[in-house]
Amino acid sequence: MIDFTNAIEEFNKYKGSEKKKTLIYNHKKYLVKFPDPIQVKNKNISYINNAFSEYIGSNIFNICGFKTQNVILGKYYYNGKEKIVCACEDFTDNENILYEFENLALSINPDKKIETELNDIMEVIEESKMIDTKSTKQKFWNMFIIDSLIGNTDRHNGNWGFLLNKNTGNVIFSPIYDCGSCLNPMLEDEQIAKLNETELKNLAINTYSCLKENGKKINYIFYIKQMENEECNNAIKSLFSNINIDEIKTFIDSIDCISKERKYFYKKMVEQRYDILKKIYEKLK
Repeated sequence: MIDFTNAIEEFNKYKGSEKKKTLIYNHKKYLVKFPDPIQVKNKNISYINNAFSEYIGSNIFNICGFKTQNVILGKYYYNGKEKIVCACEDFTDNENILYEFENLALSINPDKKIETELNDIMEVIEESKMIDTKSTKQKFWNMFIIDSLIGNTDRHNGNWGFLLNKNTGNVIFSPIYDCGSCLNPMLEDEQIAKLNETELKNLAINTYSCLKENGKKINYIFYIKQMENEECNNAIKSLFSNINIDEIKTFIDSIDCISKERKYFYKKMVEQRYDILKKIYEKLK
């Protein structure tokens, strides 16, 4: 793994809840995310595994054919202790800036506060004159399907967006970024090892998006199984053949710094959801 300890540090400009640094390595700028120390009542959890989640989630998007932020799993020594970190390469430059969806939402309908209600998000996409509605909806639902595969619980309006070219005014859907809340990062190896097959299946199925419908968070699997949203259905039909489950499992197995128990857990979570998507895909064909 790359050692980022002696990389050049800049003032951090990135938002978000994780502990992070802005580092320059090999002339490239990275947002480097650290494992977060957390305090949970009645639970003995010292750090969450967000670096692993970020790295694996982003790479699963990449395996499925998405333009994705380049991520590197590395290490950083702080006070004599080695930290496993995920370095996320900055895909913006002097010409191309990231325009997060939440900023677009602020410019639409001044009479309504736009949060994560699905109908409100679709309304923003339909009303905005700055983006291509059809393309944006397709990419949004494609992103939703892979988020369901990895169990991303935090694809809020600041975790996806657009790349705006300042010189041409061209706007495109940005590379996928910020996947640190997928694959149950708060579970430690000791907890994972105690889960039986039924518990693993229930955990895979009962994962909720931060997107809401009628004020309630959407259960990914339940929502997809209903097959009531045509745009979501179309995303499954067009995208499913790109999901190479064997390549995903091989990738997870290739990560040296993760325990066997955690590798098994990650593979089982993705495989359970993949099998459900496959059944729905077969019905939709």
